[in-house]
Amino acid sequence: MAPITVGDVVPDGTLAYLDEENKPQSVTIHSLAAGKKVIIFGVPGAFTPTCSLKHVPGFIERAEELKGKGVDEIICIMNDPFVLNSWAKTFPENKHVKFLADGSAVYTHALGLELDLTDKGLGIRSKRFALLVEDLKVKVANVEGGGEFTISGADDIIKAL
Repeated sequence: MAPITVGDVVPDGTLAYLDEENKPQSVTIHSLAAGKKVIIFGVPGAFTPTCSLKHVPGFIERAEELKGKGVDEIICIMNDPFVLNSWAKTFPENKHVKFLADGSAVYTHALGLELDLTDKGLGIRSKRFALLVEDLKVKVANVEGGGEFTISGADDIIKAL
């Protein structure tokens, strides 16, 4: 599948999260993004150096600025809802980033942004990316290559706003 690009409509898909009682819940991307300006960013794994020290903290630290520029939702996608829930708790200062899980990488595949790390024993994950979406249409698609972190951070989305 070709990677999602500027001008495409984001596919709908169901993602998971744990509620306050640690019970799995689900939400669709279209329910969060229809009629809104949203950032959807994906990370290959929780508790990894780049994801934990740079990518997610950047969106948390710049969330108020992003909201001030009209962003309604900031969504982080990762693979496992239980790991994601524990990881999200390591960011107690977070008030605006929603952590949503794509356990089997079905949504990531629909975006064309899957990363196959099976040969390293890590399975199918998400490439590192950031999308700026307005009323379901992709306005910015910053997809990283390899292990890079050069174009998908909060600063890069702010520049595009």
